[in-house]
Amino acid sequence: MTNVAQGRGRRRLVTTVKDAVRSLRTELALLNRRVTGRLQLREGDLDLLEVIARLGPMGPSTLARHTALHPATMTGVLDRLEKGGWVTRERDPDDRRSLVLHVRRDRVREILTLYSGMNQALDDLCANYTDDELRVIADFLTRAAEAGNSETRNLDEP
Repeated sequence: MTNVAQGRGRRRLVTTVKDAVRSLRTELALLNRRVTGRLQLREGDLDLLEVIARLGPMGPSTLARHTALHPATMTGVLDRLEKGGWVTRERDPDDRRSLVLHVRRDRVREILTLYSGMNQALDDLCANYTDDELRVIADFLTRAAEAGNSETRNLDEP
């Protein structure tokens, strides 16, 4: 095979990977939209709950930075999530002037139940790969997420 043919084959393969990532993003967005509809949440609410659940309890300002929401917008969103029983705001034991947000674990079960089909599908899919292949897939997805995070920060800069 010539270098030109190898180059075209590689470009096609890279394009296939990028198309698959875009397709995955679309399908996950549609799934998330259905989940938020069932839970009577707004679309961005799941992202906020995920950040708190993944990174642990944090203050509203920290959450606003992680999600690129304006602090004034964050206040309204948190009021709504607290009223809906999704989060609690507690005094920071180290700084009584500050609040710490917690996701209500009993409500997280509702979310996990709605994603159980997707989680099972991923378990079934992963069963078809060796440990070494899964390490490569995990590495790719981790690096792709980091690239997305980096590009998001670049767009935030003036």
